Amino acid sequence: MLITALGATACAGDEGSDANNPVAGAATTSLASNPASGDPVKIGFVSTEGGAVVSLPEIRSGAEAAVEYVNNNGGGFAGRPIELVVCKQQEEPTSATKCANEMVEKKVAAVLAAGTSQGGTVVPIVAGAGIPYITLSGVSAAELTSPDSSALSAGLPGMLTAMTAAAKSQNLKSFTIFASDGGGAGAIINAMGVPIFQGAGIELKVVPIPLGVPDPTPLVTAGLSSKPEGVSVVADAATCSSVFKAIQTTDPAVKKIFIPVCLDPAVTKVIGMDAVIGSIGVTGTDYLSDRPDSVLYRTVLQQYAPDTHVTGMAASGYQVVMAVVAAGAGIQGEITPAAIKDALKTARDVEMPAGGGITFTCDGTASPMMASICSRQMMYGEINDKGVAVDLQLAG
Repeated sequence: MLITALGATACAGDEGSDANNPVAGAATTSLASNPASGDPVKIGFVSTEGGAVVSLPEIRSGAEAAVEYVNNNGGGFAGRPIELVVCKQQEEPTSATKCANEMVEKKVAAVLAAGTSQGGTVVPIVAGAGIPYITLSGVSAAELTSPDSSALSAGLPGMLTAMTAAAKSQNLKSFTIFASDGGGAGAIINAMGVPIFQGAGIELKVVPIPLGVPDPTPLVTAGLSSKPEGVSVVADAATCSSVFKAIQTTDPAVKKIFIPVCLDPAVTKVIGMDAVIGSIGVTGTDYLSDRPDSVLYRTVLQQYAPDTHVTGMAASGYQVVMAVVAAGAGIQGEITPAAIKDALKTARDVEMPAGGGITFTCDGTASPMMASICSRQMMYGEINDKGVAVDLQLAG
């Protein structure tokens, strides 16, 4: 389920030459010196790195760049510098448990994660120590329902809502999602997605794709036999490649909606950019516009993480750090776990950094069934010739 945690946060890109650079010519700005002062606040960051199946160090790079900006140019977290306490876990319980215990031992004031399949392991340990857990996008029951957790983005429900809005904008009446079935993701997507699509007058079918299936073509062929007008894939990059390749072979004209992970260059090189251009992309990040928060995002990565792709997964690490700093700007006095938790739970309509106008409110009203979710909003837009969704529209 890690893919559904991160799949709507950022898309990858190749920043080699200007011809291939999705952000070539996009505006940046200068960063004024405004250093933080006083004793640092320890903020934990659980990073997905080193695993045999998935390793995303660029997420940590984005978080570290955000901390450099906050400490040197942004005036600090409620005036104080941040000491980022990073622990790398490999998307399995043993390393995740080790990281959670390390955060408790080091007495961090909050634990941040861009998204992980191990939230159900981490949350009980840190919450048991009175430490708030803040993720960009949660998938586990603990992340989505614990009073000590805040899931800032709309996550899987928001991604499905944005897919529905995008499908409706294309006047589609039937839609099929091919879902990587790790952790029962197919059943979860079916349970959430069918009523959302039905509400827009669209029939949804979910086709599970077992993990590690060598050739999904028979499953894709069967899934397309009902002639859906639109399709999407919710999976890791390798599965996106194989499923979309099969879709191109079986029904190349079908309308496609891409989650960000499926726009990774590793995917588009396999299926061909011609299969992508003009399709719809769903995203939680606005990397290309001239909105001040997007300009700042590009500038911070250029300054503090110049080798990190601006349109890559670094955005999710950047966003979760900057969002917590924005929500906690009004904290007075000592920055304690209780103060951060209270700031998150009482903040209203905080703009998601580089979020294209998406806002979050963590008082439990965004999704009453999953009280830790803080937003209902995602964005969608037409994919340009660099594989990036542009002219973004809010959904949710």
